[in-house]
Amino acid sequence: MKNLTKTAVFLLAIFLANLSFADYSKHPEAAAFVDTMVEKHHFDRQQILAWLAQAKHQNSIVKAMSRPAEKVKPWHQYRKHFISDLRTKNGVKFWRQNQATLERAAAEFGVDPAIIVSIIGVETNYGRNTGSYKVIDALTTLAFDYYTYTDKRESRKKFFTIQLEHLFLLAREQQQDPLSLKGSYAGAMGWGQFMPNSYRNYAVDYDGDGFADIWTNPTDAIGSVANYFSKHGWQKDQPVATRAHINGKVSEEGLNQMKRPKTSIADLVAMGYEPVEKFDQDTKAFPMRFKAKYGDEYWIGLHNFYVIGRYNPRTKYALAVYQLSEIIRTSHCASDEHC
Repeated sequence: MKNLTKTAVFLLAIFLANLSFADYSKHPEAAAFVDTMVEKHHFDRQQILAWLAQAKHQNSIVKAMSRPAEKVKPWHQYRKHFISDLRTKNGVKFWRQNQATLERAAAEFGVDPAIIVSIIGVETNYGRNTGSYKVIDALTTLAFDYYTYTDKRESRKKFFTIQLEHLFLLAREQQQDPLSLKGSYAGAMGWGQFMPNSYRNYAVDYDGDGFADIWTNPTDAIGSVANYFSKHGWQKDQPVATRAHINGKVSEEGLNQMKRPKTSIADLVAMGYEPVEKFDQDTKAFPMRFKAKYGDEYWIGLHNFYVIGRYNPRTKYALAVYQLSEIIRTSHCASDEHC
């Protein structure tokens, strides 16, 4: 009965999605949004309506949102998608081409250059795949026509409505055409895949030309990613994560919960997790388990691992970023005597 109910609700969601408006300026949920843009941000009403009228519903976006790789794929398959010889090679090349900028960002923001390189690699393969959806299409679809039977429906619709609000604000502030900006199916933009609010809060003009260009300028992309991590609490020269051995049956308390770590290493050891590397026993961390090809892998995430998770709150994502960063660092340093 429970599965039948879920199926019925899911079919209803599909039906409602198919009723989506071709003209978002006439969507019943758009009226309140337009009022907010006019009354709170002093936009011209007809301008907002004109932009919304040009936005198009994308069924492929709704489908993509319903099957995120972090949930669907086990770790050993997910890892292969992001960690490969080609992505490593491209990462080393990107590091060499932008070494001066990365060194400057590391000095000014205190963020590990390998992590900056890895983030850009995981997100867009160093600018090679920044997304082909119009951002306004993605955000209107998800703000007004994203239906799901999960409890997160309203919070996610609210999130994307806020992103649409920020899209119009950044367009005005940066003198950009909101109809021309492209990105991922979720509305993330540029080399580092910033959502509109992240752009407004963390993007920086790192080459001093008067425009924070995260779409085509690797210098601005590097500075923006570094600023994002710095603002979210990255701790300079501190570890990120370590493998763990298991002693007997372990406690699953806090397992794979991407939250600010509050459990001490000493307590994790008492719970059955033995970190491969040595840390102060008071160091705060949290345990993780991943489905490897031939069994489970256990890891311990530290504060900087949690900070990576502020970029994308999935443990698989953060571990992929960390592992790729270490592989790229090793390859880069093998040919750089100053590394």
